[in-house]
Amino acid sequence: MVLNPVIGKLVSKRVVLASASPRRQEILTNVGLRFEVVPSWFKETLEKSSFAAPYEYAIETAKQKALEVANRMHLKHLRTPDIVIGADTIVTVGKQILEKPVDKQDAYKMLSRLSGKEHSVFTGVAIVHCSSKDNHLETEVTDFYEETKVKFAELSEELLWEYIHSGEPMDKAGGYGIQALGGMLVEYVHGDFLNVVGFPLNHFCKKLAELYYPPLKHTIQHVKHDSIPSVETFENLSDGESDSSNPMQHKSANKLERNGVPLSGAIHTPVNSGSIKPVCTVAVENQSGVMEYPAKFPSKILELMDGFRASKRMASFSGCTSDPGCRTSAHSSYSNTDSANTYLVSDREYSLHGYIIHCNDRLWHLFTHLEAAVKEGTMQTHQAFGKETEDLFQDSCYHSVEAKQRFMTAMHSIAKLTARDVATSFDLSPFRSVCDLGGCTGVLAHELVQKYPNLNITVFDLPDVIANVSCFQPSGLHITPVMFTAGDFFKDNLPEADLYILSLILHDLNDEKIHILLSKISSICKPGCGILLAKMVLDDEKKRRSTALLQSLNMLVQIDGKERNSSEYRCLLEHHGFTNVEIKLTGNVFCFLH
Repeated sequence: MVLNPVIGKLVSKRVVLASASPRRQEILTNVGLRFEVVPSWFKETLEKSSFAAPYEYAIETAKQKALEVANRMHLKHLRTPDIVIGADTIVTVGKQILEKPVDKQDAYKMLSRLSGKEHSVFTGVAIVHCSSKDNHLETEVTDFYEETKVKFAELSEELLWEYIHSGEPMDKAGGYGIQALGGMLVEYVHGDFLNVVGFPLNHFCKKLAELYYPPLKHTIQHVKHDSIPSVETFENLSDGESDSSNPMQHKSANKLERNGVPLSGAIHTPVNSGSIKPVCTVAVENQSGVMEYPAKFPSKILELMDGFRASKRMASFSGCTSDPGCRTSAHSSYSNTDSANTYLVSDREYSLHGYIIHCNDRLWHLFTHLEAAVKEGTMQTHQAFGKETEDLFQDSCYHSVEAKQRFMTAMHSIAKLTARDVATSFDLSPFRSVCDLGGCTGVLAHELVQKYPNLNITVFDLPDVIANVSCFQPSGLHITPVMFTAGDFFKDNLPEADLYILSLILHDLNDEKIHILLSKISSICKPGCGILLAKMVLDDEKKRRSTALLQSLNMLVQIDGKERNSSEYRCLLEHHGFTNVEIKLTGNVFCFLH
């Protein structure tokens, strides 16, 4: 991507957007910028008449927004950001500044003034570089503005009021949003369209290029661009030409060499390499000036670095039919291995296709924010999807029937692999009735019925889940029915049972919810009742079993829960009155039984 060298300079930095505007967030997210959102508390009360030009007002407002966030994060949050981006968009007619309307009548006045006329949209942007020295915040501000000319068509009273009643004008500068219904009002746009939406991306990237890649004298080009610059504009932006990551500390671009060996300590790879491969000996200079060579090539490290490629390849081929090959071009084809036919083909009994697609469509986006999640210790659902939620299944990503079914398919495919081991881990013959809380499509319930035909089993899950379980049920004349009951196990009464099952549930919940749920189960359990937990579990030192560790990171980025070790689960159960805890390792999950 053309802009990668520019945006790439910000990857390792704590970047903060001092704006709650979803439009600005979307524009910056779409070019791969990773950032936190900390809306500014700056009150936009600057006296407009004190500024010689409207754009000066926009710039100053943007600067004050960014500085307020920088100071607040430094003093109150005790987290000094590296860069804070502030922005303010205004609409002007003549010299009058139009910001967001305060009510419908104000919106009417604004839009009436714009009707049939050309107006200017200004966005002021401030890029504040921050550092902390002796607990004092130091800042350096770079600012700029962008102007775009917009011409409105003649608006009838009917159209004008219909637009106002839609509610769209109320949070938009000038009373309209060009990217939505407001686009119908616009006759033409001269300049940067995204500037009218709320953020001048093109100018922003050019400014970053000036800050992080000051041009060498012999490469300065005086070319005017009306849109995003072509590749040639950024031809000198590779790290090989300029290695500065701090715009205030730009150094010479020349690399040092000794006896023909680069002293950068980097592994050189072919430009079009499909994976990381060493093509020359790597040497680094120690503090004594002596060249040292690594004792062993870091194959494991490079394998982990390249892991995302393997997961993407698997996602791309998952779902192929069992045909001899899935042709991808006129010159090549790929065929399934036996393992791929078993686990990747979508219509096979033990297919993981649904879970792979879930990982690719949801977890991939969440894990791109893992660095921020680890640094902040906070969920990243808002950064990845624009919305935070306590209930994964109520997330906006699962608002449609199709989306819910995709999520259930993912859970169904994992349950198919684990249910039999869970069902056979313990002797459950003393129990006559079972309630599988959050049992989703009933895979574990059906496995239990196969082993214990006289067992009465109820799957208790959310109404949206129960409404979509029919397509997941096994077919056959001898399948003993499983009862499905809709409800919320935090709000509703639980079905009576001798044994309660929580399979892959507790890791999704924070401590408070876990204690509420276990207390609720404990309070209705009679003597001789039990609880069965099926979980991925960390070992007691919390350092092995990589699957559980990765799942623990998954909890960090998307859910306010965590993985635990066996001792922690034992303590949880005993705290709520469950004794005689047994632990068995099935090969894929730990099982706990009272």
